[in-house]
Amino acid sequence: MNKLRLGIVGSGMIAGIIANAIKQVESIELVAVASRRPVSAKAFADEHGINLVFDTWQEMLASDSIDAIYVATPTASKEEIAIYGAQNKKHLLVEKPYSSAKSLENMINAANVNGVSFMDATHFTHNPRTKVINDIMEKEIGAPQAVRTSFFFPFMDKTNIRFDTSKEPTGAVGDMTWYSMRAIAEYLKPTAPLKLISGAIVRDEETNAVIRGSGVAVFEDGKSSTFDFGYNVGTCLMDLDILGHEGVFSMSDYVLDWKNGFAFDNQDHVVGFTKRKEMQQPCEHQYIEADSSEAQSVFMMRNFAALTSDVESTENAKAQHLALLTQRLLDAYWDAVA
Repeated sequence: MNKLRLGIVGSGMIAGIIANAIKQVESIELVAVASRRPVSAKAFADEHGINLVFDTWQEMLASDSIDAIYVATPTASKEEIAIYGAQNKKHLLVEKPYSSAKSLENMINAANVNGVSFMDATHFTHNPRTKVINDIMEKEIGAPQAVRTSFFFPFMDKTNIRFDTSKEPTGAVGDMTWYSMRAIAEYLKPTAPLKLISGAIVRDEETNAVIRGSGVAVFEDGKSSTFDFGYNVGTCLMDLDILGHEGVFSMSDYVLDWKNGFAFDNQDHVVGFTKRKEMQQPCEHQYIEADSSEAQSVFMMRNFAALTSDVESTENAKAQHLALLTQRLLDAYWDAVA
């Protein structure tokens, strides 16, 4: 089987995570890179053993040397790059978040018109644990009725792009609440219309960037979600509770698992989640293992390669649906609090 030849647009930290993941996937080969600063692209290529370095992303996307692209640029530029890539018959893996649901729809429509795949780059979706939870949830805890999430990491470097409102206008909302909304899409799976969504955000006094917030979303069938997020609580929180009618699934590492998440490396940790029911004390809670020796980013890249082999598959349609639902919820929250 021919390997999928991938080019990366961008040379920042997250691009490096993907480059390292690709090295562990037999079905993809990282062959090219382009960046706004050619010197950064060259350094990235040297670090990751990439043969082709392009002066501009337009040149790379028009090249016959690649089959697919990973777009790891600031939010404002993603739509233009993705659409140009699709027009040049390149499969699309695009880093989250997006400027709006309309912008995302434009990218997905371009992919569909040009017969290529589209997938957003949300890692935890591809963690084997996510599938285990969805496979056993109704049997173990009943139909899900609510999801609670809390995602914080300590990061107040005001020179970082997250604090540049011209490039990342939604700040911590786009950066972190995306995961809260994706947890709704993955586990709550709402089909009823959104009844209400509200909350509040806190902005940094110096940069005006959003640095913390909270919210609640309620659907017309009674399903709901509460969420908190931000940069300024002094520790990393990645808590998730899925509330069924007969119990709760909980975990403390839903975004990046403690074992192989790129910010963590605890090989003694067994990836999984806790089941709680009735009036159990903590010592009675059941830990359900869903372990893997590979990082969720590796699974993501393997799944992306599989998507490109059949652009009309149900998995392609599912990937597009999850991306759109997540971004539409994110837009609704932003409209409510901005």
